[in-house]
Amino acid sequence: MSDLFWMTDAQMARLEPFFPKSHGKPRVDDRRVLSAIIFINCNDLRWRDAPAAYGPHS
Repeated sequence: MSDLFWMTDAQMARLEPFFPKSHGKPRVDDRRVLSAIIFINCNDLRWRDAPAAYGPHS
């Protein structure tokens, strides 16, 4: 699955200050969610059509 898009540590470090703080409820993996959004937009897919590596579509 080398065709999947994953954000690098440097990219995540630049975006980290903009993530909301967790207040009691554990947060989902931000890297996985952002990588999935970019992959879906670049490939003109629906959420349902994203690879399972990005997690469930719901």
